[in-house]
Amino acid sequence: MRQIWKSFRALYFASLMMLIGSGLLSTYLGLRLAADHVDSLWVGALMAANYFGLVLGGKIGHRLIARVGHIRAYSACAGIVGAAVLGHGLIDWLPAWLVLRMIVGLGMMCQYMVIESWLNEQADAKQRGLVFSGYMIASYLGLVLGQLILVMHPSLGLELLMLVALCFALCLVPVALTRRIHPAPLHPAPMEPRFFMKRVPQSLSTVLGAGLIVGSFYGLAPLYASQQGLSTEQVGLFMGSCIFAGLLVQWPLGWLSDRYDRALLIRSFAFCLALAALPLAIMPQVPLEVLFIAGFACSLVQFCLYPLAVAFSNDHVEGDRRVSLTAMLLVTYGVGASIGPLVAGVLMKVFGSQMLYAFFSFFALVLVWRIRPKAVTNLHQVEDAPLHHVAMPDSMSSSPLVAALDPRVDEQVVHDQMQNGASPDPDPERDAKSDAEDVGGSDEKSDDPGPEHPKSFTEARP
Repeated sequence: MRQIWKSFRALYFASLMMLIGSGLLSTYLGLRLAADHVDSLWVGALMAANYFGLVLGGKIGHRLIARVGHIRAYSACAGIVGAAVLGHGLIDWLPAWLVLRMIVGLGMMCQYMVIESWLNEQADAKQRGLVFSGYMIASYLGLVLGQLILVMHPSLGLELLMLVALCFALCLVPVALTRRIHPAPLHPAPMEPRFFMKRVPQSLSTVLGAGLIVGSFYGLAPLYASQQGLSTEQVGLFMGSCIFAGLLVQWPLGWLSDRYDRALLIRSFAFCLALAALPLAIMPQVPLEVLFIAGFACSLVQFCLYPLAVAFSNDHVEGDRRVSLTAMLLVTYGVGASIGPLVAGVLMKVFGSQMLYAFFSFFALVLVWRIRPKAVTNLHQVEDAPLHHVAMPDSMSSSPLVAALDPRVDEQVVHDQMQNGASPDPDPERDAKSDAEDVGGSDEKSDDPGPEHPKSFTEARP
C-alpha cells in the first residue's frame, strides 16, 4: 500500500484538495443561508443543483476531454470552478447561486473524469483494488478536512470562499506539472436502463434510496445542526465525525459483504438506519451528546447502502455489461441526490428541522419493504459470485469512468468499451430469454412460472 501511495500521491493530492474545497463549500453555504434565515428549501435546492451539475458533467465531460486533452480540460474546469466559487461572494441573488452551484458540480465531474482516467492508465491490473481504495481514502479525508476547517475558522466570512478557491487552485498543480503523456481517452459506455431495471431492480432501488438520503445529508445536515443550536465549530465537528464514520465503516462492511447475503445486509442496514434516525426524527430539540452519537450511528449505516448495492448488482450482471452498470448506478444515485435535498428541504420548512432525519427514517423503511432477500432467484448470478467487495469512493466524488478502476470489471472490457467507444455486444438469445423471464419487471411471485422453473422461484431480481 505504501508503494501505491508513493506512485499515485500527485493524483491523490489533487483529489484531496478538490474534496476539501467541495466539502467546505457545501457546509459553508448551508450555514451561511441559515445565518441569514433563508428557507431550507433554498439550501436543498443548492445541493440539488450541485448533483444535477455532476450528472450533466458525466454526460459532456468526455467530449471536452476528447476535444482539448486531459490537462487542458482539467485546468479549464478547475479555473471555472474557482471562479464560480468566488462568484458566491460577489452575488447575493439566490437564483444565481443555483447556476453557480450547478457549474461547480459540472466542472468537478470533468475533473474526476481526468483523474480517474489517469489513475487507470498508471495502475497495474493487479493493483486496481488498492488504487481504488486509496482514491476512496483521499476522497473521504478531503471531505472530513473540509469540515474541520470550520472548527479552526468559525467565521462565515468571505475568507472561507477564498479558501475553497485556493483548494481548487492547488489541485491544478500536480496535474499541470506532470511529465507523463496523456492517457488514452475513455468514453462512458452506453447505458441500458431497460435491461438493468429488469435485471437488478432491487439494487437500483437501493442506489436511488442512498442518493435520496446521502444527498440530503450533505446538503441539509449543516442546516439541521445549526437549527439545533450548534455553533459553527460544533457543526464542523458534527459533519466531520459523520463523514469519518462513512470512511471507518468501509472495511468491516467489506468483511461482512463477502461472508453474508448482500440483500439481507442491505435490508438489515436500512432497518438499522431507520432506528438510528428515529430519536433525531421525533425530538425537536436534541441534547448535544445524543445528536453526535445518533448522527454518527446514522452515518455508519447510510454510507453502507451504495457500496453494498454495487456489489450486489455486480453479482448478477455479466462482465461485459459491468461498465454500463457502473454508469447506470451513478446516474441513478445522482437522480436521487438531486431530488432528495429538494423534498427534504420542503419538509424541513413546513414541519421543522427534525424532518430531515424523519426523511431518512422513512426512506430507510421503504428500502426495508422493497428489498426482499427471499425473492432473489439467482437465475443470472455470475459463476464467481459473490464477487469480492471493493471499498468505494463516495458517490459524490466519482464519475462513470471509475468503472475503469474497479477490479470487478475485466480490463479487456474496459479497453473495448471505454477506449474504443464500442458498445457492449449483447447476445440476442440471452436478451430474449431475459425479456421473457422478466415480463413486467415484477418482484412478486409469478402466477405462471413456466415449465423450466420450479414453482418456488420468483421473477424478482437483485
